[in-house]
Amino acid sequence: MTELAPSPTQQTTPTRRTRWPLYVAPLVVLLLAAWGISTRVQARRELRQDTQRRESIAVVTAVPMQSAASQEIVLPGNIRAFMDAPIYARTNGYLRRWYADIGTHVRKGQLLADIETPEADQQLAQARADLASSQANANLAKTTAARYQGLLQSDSVSKQDTDNAVAAERAQSATVASAQANVARLAELQGFQKITAPFDGVITARNTDVGQLINSGAGSPQTELFHMADVKTLRVFVNLPQTDCADIKVGTTASVTVPEQPGRSFSGTLVRTADSIDPATRTLLVEVDVDNRDGQLLAGAYAEVHFKVRSPAPTLMVPVTALLYRSEGLRIAVVDPQNKAKLLPITLGRDYGTRVEVLTGLSAGDHFIDNPPDSLVDGQEVHVVRQETPGTVNKAANNKPGENKK
Repeated sequence: MTELAPSPTQQTTPTRRTRWPLYVAPLVVLLLAAWGISTRVQARRELRQDTQRRESIAVVTAVPMQSAASQEIVLPGNIRAFMDAPIYARTNGYLRRWYADIGTHVRKGQLLADIETPEADQQLAQARADLASSQANANLAKTTAARYQGLLQSDSVSKQDTDNAVAAERAQSATVASAQANVARLAELQGFQKITAPFDGVITARNTDVGQLINSGAGSPQTELFHMADVKTLRVFVNLPQTDCADIKVGTTASVTVPEQPGRSFSGTLVRTADSIDPATRTLLVEVDVDNRDGQLLAGAYAEVHFKVRSPAPTLMVPVTALLYRSEGLRIAVVDPQNKAKLLPITLGRDYGTRVEVLTGLSAGDHFIDNPPDSLVDGQEVHVVRQETPGTVNKAANNKPGENKK
């Protein structure tokens, strides 16, 4: 049997089923290529963002806190007696008796001790004898001069002899005056046998006892017999910082506290200042007087003096942990809208230990970086991980006193 050959139409015309895969395969390839390219682009973008985020510094920011209208300045002070004097002997001898011991309250002129002065007594006796001899010679010279002047009128004596007699009278009168002055000096020295109180006060030290040798004068070692202090009013000396000198004047009231009496304060008044800044410490020495008639405060003690200062205008406060000490000067770091750090030069006012006043260089709306790294540079990119409130950041600063960045 002979096979029939296919017609020419069946050999040259392809079917629809055989054409479709020819269009699908290139489309799938294009889709796969586009998906691969977009995946790589997204991965590169995420890698770039992650790299930038890792290169930027994580920081904590806060806004400055407004200071109160009035501030309290607490400064250390030294309590001193209003009058304080060591008492020495002015004459030589031996202590016969003392009448006041430490802690004794005495009045002005009250007897404190007696000194035996046998040498001074003998010197006074000798001086009085010399005075009597000088007075006798002066009386004889006076009589002789008067007699010569009478005889001169009758030319019984020469003019030269009369002049000699008158000159001798004057010389003897001068000798009498010298002897009288010596007696007065020794009598005054003998009066130093009795040691008396120079003012009302309390005896804070007694460095002598009965029978002790008492020396006086510049050429011999002297011993302080007593030490006295007037403690009815106390002087509290305070070194006021230069930045506060304009706000605290004479007449400003202050309260004084001592560590041994917690919860109690004593009122005082600033009465005088040194009117000169100490160039070594840049402080002004001021004196606050405190009434101590009840004797609750002790001279020589340490105290804290509290001054209330009213600010003419509120200032900005930042924690000391936000400060950067650079070679070009003091700086504070803030974050701008582009999340970049800017180092601003600032001027400080009062220092409250954990917080400081910023007078210039910082605005109330600035977001400063708290506790910035020392490696931070101007224009460096940062990202904020937390923003503190003014009360939180200052409370945190207060919980870490003394942590001032250097």
